[in-house]
Amino acid sequence: MDGITNSDHPLSHDMLSGLTESLSTLVARRFAAAKQSGALVFSQTEVTTISTSNTPFQLRYCPALANKPINTPPPNAQERPSNIKRDPFYDPPEDLLIAQFPQPKPSHILVLNKFPVIPDHFILATKGFKPQTDLLEKDDLLATYQCLKAWQKNESGGPVVRPKRLFAFFNSGEHSGASQPHRHLQFLPVERMEQAGDERWKPLTDGNSSSVRGAFDSPRSFNLPFACYAVDLPAEPSADELHRLYIQLYGMAVKAAQQPGDSQLTNGDEKILQTDGPAAISYNLAMTTSRMMICPRKSESAWIPIEPRDRGETPEAGLVKLNGTILAGTLMVKAAAEWDYLRQQPGILDFVLKTVGFQDPGRRETTSSHSL
Repeated sequence: MDGITNSDHPLSHDMLSGLTESLSTLVARRFAAAKQSGALVFSQTEVTTISTSNTPFQLRYCPALANKPINTPPPNAQERPSNIKRDPFYDPPEDLLIAQFPQPKPSHILVLNKFPVIPDHFILATKGFKPQTDLLEKDDLLATYQCLKAWQKNESGGPVVRPKRLFAFFNSGEHSGASQPHRHLQFLPVERMEQAGDERWKPLTDGNSSSVRGAFDSPRSFNLPFACYAVDLPAEPSADELHRLYIQLYGMAVKAAQQPGDSQLTNGDEKILQTDGPAAISYNLAMTTSRMMICPRKSESAWIPIEPRDRGETPEAGLVKLNGTILAGTLMVKAAAEWDYLRQQPGILDFVLKTVGFQDPGRRETTSSHSL
């Protein structure tokens, strides 16, 4: 693999072994300091739970994100092409940088999300630039898994009443909700996402409803409005195992995205079997320590029919956008009209999910119970 040689190969050992404190403690400490200094801007959200296809979805309302700052142009912006933006993962601010690993030749970094709505939201990025639209490499997947595993370690050594958990997600392609071209995966603490007193919601990766039942060691599809596939991970998987399962899921996602008459994505086409280079589709990937999940995407967003008088509330009011948190069973909106409409008409969520995803080829097309 590029930049990794001989005994320094990170696939043969714990990539996080150089951390001097537990990952959860380190992230929490850095998050608190960055929030206090203003290096990151934390936005509160209102949360409720709605359901689609017998699956609870968490709905979040965050009006502050409608005014989220864009990348600030450099002082000499007039001398640079207008399409060049600052790469937040190249030499990130010290206040946001959590760690670089493995040492002494780092291939990845951990950084805080600058505009979080969930406390302790952090990011794994390649240290050098690699495209977000390329397929993930073995060390990307291993580093992700090891972060997930490290988060669950019990620091005190005593009994664990409620273990901490992370949800990891990856947005790849123009329809996935990806906002940065530099390769990165994101982490959200599950306990920080949960709403006190509401036990209905669990990450979709948990198989918390009739959409997923039991364990499985080969990729399975879900009974959801969009094509979605998952596989259980073995205990302590190797980089090779993680990558093999990822490519299996990717192949299923490519087939689901195949459209009638699409000569570039046919059965047996080498793009389905590719293991590196540019991905053939847009998709979201999610991981926990026990499961890996994927969904192909055909659109980043869907319009919901809010009242015409509310269209000017925020830029693009009524346009609901989804990224990889779709696989956590989570949807965020920025306009009050969107928040109100989805709570009053939760059936529209089926339409939204069908709009942004593909129909599973293995399922018979059903008539939506809600139409526009």
